[in-house]
Amino acid sequence: MKILNKIFFSISIISLAITLYMLFSGNPEQTGPSTIFFLLFLALGINRTKKYKGFTFTVLIFAAVAMSMYYPEYFIENNGFEFKTLIVPLLQIIMFGMGTAMSFKDFYGVIKMPKGVLIGLVCQFTIMPILGFSLASLFNFPLEIAAGIILIGSSPSGLASNVMAYLAKANIALSVTLTAVATLLAPIMTPFLMKTLAGSFVPIDFLAMMTSIFKIVIVPVLLGLIFNYFFHGKAKWLDKAMPIISMAGIGFIIMIITAAGRDDLLSIGLLLILAAIIHNLLGYVFGYWGCRIFGMSEQDCRTIAFEVGMQNGGLATGIALEMGKISTVGLAPAIFGPWMNISGSSLATWWRDKEPKK
Repeated sequence: MKILNKIFFSISIISLAITLYMLFSGNPEQTGPSTIFFLLFLALGINRTKKYKGFTFTVLIFAAVAMSMYYPEYFIENNGFEFKTLIVPLLQIIMFGMGTAMSFKDFYGVIKMPKGVLIGLVCQFTIMPILGFSLASLFNFPLEIAAGIILIGSSPSGLASNVMAYLAKANIALSVTLTAVATLLAPIMTPFLMKTLAGSFVPIDFLAMMTSIFKIVIVPVLLGLIFNYFFHGKAKWLDKAMPIISMAGIGFIIMIITAAGRDDLLSIGLLLILAAIIHNLLGYVFGYWGCRIFGMSEQDCRTIAFEVGMQNGGLATGIALEMGKISTVGLAPAIFGPWMNISGSSLATWWRDKEPKK
C-alpha cells in the first residue's frame, strides 16, 4: 500500500518538475500533459492518506479544469452536439440527490430553532450578495463577469455546508434546516437580489429566473424528498451511488464552463480567482462574527459561517446557462466552487480540533 502511494507521489513530483522545466524554457503551450498528470497522480496519492483524503475531489476538479483549459475543443461540442445542453439535466440529477439526503423533518427545525434560522437566513441573503456587488464594483470586471459574482453571492447554500458543519462539530440540525429553507426561498430571493444588485450590469428577467430555479432546484429536491419519504433505507445502492454521480456531474459541468469561458479566464483569471477567495473568506468571517454579535452559541456561529460562506454553485451555473451567458456569468460560480471546498475543508479541520465552548 505504502509503495503504491510513493509511486503516485513520485509520478506527481516528476510531472510537476517537467511542467516547471517547460515553463522556464519558454514552452508553456507544451505543459498540458505534465500538468494534468501532476494533478491526477497527486489526487490518487492523497486519496490514500488519512489526513488529506478529503481534498481528493478538489484536486480532481483542478485536474478537470486543467484539461478543459488546455484542450477546450473536446468539451464544447462533438459532431454538432453542444455539451452545455447537459448542464441542466446534470444539475437536476444532483439536486435530486440533495433531496434524497434530506427529509421533511428537516423543516421542523424552523419551529425548534427560530432564532438561529432567522439570523442565518438574514446573514445568508444579505452578507454574500452585498459582498459580491462590492467586489464586482471594486475590481471593475466586465459587466457579465461582475453579474456572475453577484449571482454566486445571491444563491443559497448547498449540501457541502452540511458536511463541513458535521466535520467542524457545529450544529448539524441548524445547518440542514438552513440549507433546506434557503433552497425553498431561492426562487424568490435570488431573482430579487439579482434584479436589485445586478440589474445595472445585465438585464434581469425576474420571472424567467424564478422559473429556472423551480425547474433546476425546487422540483428535483421535492422529488428527492418524496423518494426519501417512501423508500428511506430501501435503496441503499442509491445512497452510495448519488454522491459519486453528483461529484462526477459537478466535475463535468465545471469542465464545460471552463472550456466555454477559456478566453475570458486567460485575460482576467487571476483577478477573478482573487475576488472569489476574498468573497468566500469574508463570508465566513462576517457570518461567524455576525452571529456572535447576537449572542449565539459557538456551535451555531460555526454553522452559520459555513452556511453564509459556502454557496450553491450548481444553481448559479444553471441560472447562468438559462440566461444564455454560461461563458461569462457562469465563470464566477465555476471558480468559487472548487475554492469553496478547499477553504471549507480547511476551516472544518481547524475547528474540529477545537471543542466548541458551551
